[in-house]
Amino acid sequence: MDEGLLTIGTFAKASRLSPKALRLYDELELLRPARVDPDTGYRYYAVDQLEQARLVAWLRRLGMPLARIREVCDTYALDSEAAAGEIRAYWARVEAETAVRRDLAAFLVNQLTVEPRKDTTMLELRYFAHSDRGRVRPENQDTAYAGTRLLAVADGFGPAGAPASSAAVEALRFLDTEEVPAGNVLNLLEDAVRSATQAVQDVTRGAEDMGTTLTALLWTGSRLALVHIGDSRAYLLRDGGLFRITDDHTMVQSLIDEGRLTPEEATAHPQRSLLLKALPSAAPATPDLRLHDARPGDRYLLCSDGLSTVVPDDRIRTLLGAAPAPDEAVRTLVTEANTAGGPDNVSCVVADVVETAAA
Repeated sequence: MDEGLLTIGTFAKASRLSPKALRLYDELELLRPARVDPDTGYRYYAVDQLEQARLVAWLRRLGMPLARIREVCDTYALDSEAAAGEIRAYWARVEAETAVRRDLAAFLVNQLTVEPRKDTTMLELRYFAHSDRGRVRPENQDTAYAGTRLLAVADGFGPAGAPASSAAVEALRFLDTEEVPAGNVLNLLEDAVRSATQAVQDVTRGAEDMGTTLTALLWTGSRLALVHIGDSRAYLLRDGGLFRITDDHTMVQSLIDEGRLTPEEATAHPQRSLLLKALPSAAPATPDLRLHDARPGDRYLLCSDGLSTVVPDDRIRTLLGAAPAPDEAVRTLVTEANTAGGPDNVSCVVADVVETAAA
């Protein structure tokens, strides 16, 4: 062993980092060994590297993404006070995001425990839908629809993406003209998705590289039934708080759910747009289905990822809350996505839950 150097095993124990982590950090140029044996490839570390290694370990325990850790370590080598400032800024952001999750947890608890409305107040939807090609794509493969009972967004992909999204939404259109009993609505939506799957298969001819997402809400008069598959999204604006009520069916979201990726790391992941679920599917695609109790004053947003990938949620909340009517909200959100570059088609449906006089 080189005089004064520590083996990777000894260094790992002293720094509380595993040899596997040290090898990863070497590959990422985050923590390079002092010497690598040219014959065996074995790594050796200097004692004075322990301080940086322990800093890396602590920051990782905080949940800080590797790219951000590299920035902090580079800053620390020059100015420890500046590095401390970066850590404070990071933690302030974590606390802000934690507050958002706390609000979401409170919303979910309320959603599951509040008794359904029993008064005679009548509710209805005021809605608007619009789909825009964006600034980059040569054609619009999205479909957006809003009616008295049905709200839907579909984002097609592949050569037949446009007819695929249109076919999926069209397969649900019959729901907009029928009275829907609340007790049977989820079964009805599940059947409708099977019809949509077949319709998409017909236009794509079973090709694996063509299909569509589908996110829809069906109004029953007091509740909204959600059906969702893919990475289009549904949001609820209630009492000033914005809640995402769908989960993205993507590779990166699955890695986030498993704790293998942070949301910050996911934004730059090379497979961030890889879908795990879409219509059609080689295996039966099981959609997410759930019911939401509606309140007067609720505002719902359905959108394709042409909005959500370029406009942050906090900005969506601000714009959605400031617009007095659904049409203005939709136009403002579409304009915001295009102002941010409009790299994809962008589709939005906004619906307000409002009180009406009982007959």
